[in-house]
Amino acid sequence: MVVLKLRFLLVPFLTSIMGAAQYMMQDAALMNYIDRRFLSLEKRLEKCNRDILDYVEEFRDFSKMVLSRLAGLNNYKAEVKSDVENLLTRVERAQRDIDYFGSVTDSKTCIEVHEDLVKQQLFEEAEEKKKLKLMLNASCDHMLAGIKSLKIVKKTGDKHGSWMKDPGKKHTKIYLLNGFVNNVIFEFANIMTFMDSNHTLKARRVTLPIPWEGTGHIIYQGFLFYHRYGSLNEIIKFNIQKRHITDQMLLPGAGRIPAYQLSPSTKIDLAIDEQGLWAIHAEPETGGNLVITKINHITMAVEHTWDTSCNSKDAEAAFMACNTLYVVYNFPSGGNSRIQCVYDVLGAVNTYEIPVLHFPKRQGSHSTIHYNPKEKQLFAWGDGSQIIYKLHTKQKV
Repeated sequence: MVVLKLRFLLVPFLTSIMGAAQYMMQDAALMNYIDRRFLSLEKRLEKCNRDILDYVEEFRDFSKMVLSRLAGLNNYKAEVKSDVENLLTRVERAQRDIDYFGSVTDSKTCIEVHEDLVKQQLFEEAEEKKKLKLMLNASCDHMLAGIKSLKIVKKTGDKHGSWMKDPGKKHTKIYLLNGFVNNVIFEFANIMTFMDSNHTLKARRVTLPIPWEGTGHIIYQGFLFYHRYGSLNEIIKFNIQKRHITDQMLLPGAGRIPAYQLSPSTKIDLAIDEQGLWAIHAEPETGGNLVITKINHITMAVEHTWDTSCNSKDAEAAFMACNTLYVVYNFPSGGNSRIQCVYDVLGAVNTYEIPVLHFPKRQGSHSTIHYNPKEKQLFAWGDGSQIIYKLHTKQKV
């Protein structure tokens, strides 16, 4: 009886012990698994830290190398930029040529240009020349043969500036525009008033709402045409008497580089001749060669554009006379100004046979030179002096 009681008591006790032992084994296995997982994660974290340190060190070394290379390249930035721009231009032109040839050829044979197509192209070119002659009044047939004399009218003392008459008006008023950034025009009744020692007291002051940039502005038929200060290529038309802006336009391609290397403040040079309003500027794509644009002064629209062979290097000024561009060159240190590049937009002048034309008794440089088609004279600003040059002309060959 006692044995049976003991048996009934031992069975639950042993069962509970075995259950506890089983749970302890499971807990030990879980702890072992957790320990191994933590060990694995710790090893991975340790490897990650080492990799990060290696990456940081590698990045620092690479940064030092890049910065040193960039510092070296920075010294040649201007030259490299110019070379890259020129190279890109050449690549674009070559690509256009390739596209053109690809459109007229197949992979095996070259197709000859049809004779009728050649005739059509020649006919279109002839018609274009006729239109240009009608637009530009081909009766303007004289060209510059020499600069006869000069007269120093006044010396204001300002190194940069522009002075002129309005060739589109019958009055004798003189206009003075000081500096390459300003917004005040001085208007004088005549040249005698301008020559007076207290000339600014006798002048009518006209204030512009927006300043000009450079010295390439011009006055024509009562309007001032000028390059707007702070803009890339905006030309403003300003009514001098009514004192308000009447129109404006953007000149394609202009404003990125100076029109003349020796007059870096002038990006757009406006000119007047027998045909009206012109604009002169230089472009990087042309290697710094000058570009001429004929502008309708009434509508402010571009009528035609010509790429010239005259370069802006060592140029200080230029002017238009009878459809022809005359570019004035000098030395960077100053010297005898001379005309040694001429471009006639109608091809009526053999520019290669024109001799170099020197300005008489002139040592220094010009800030601006404007041609007055009514008086056949040049109004120039040179080293603070206001000068008139008389011209000798001849028939175009």
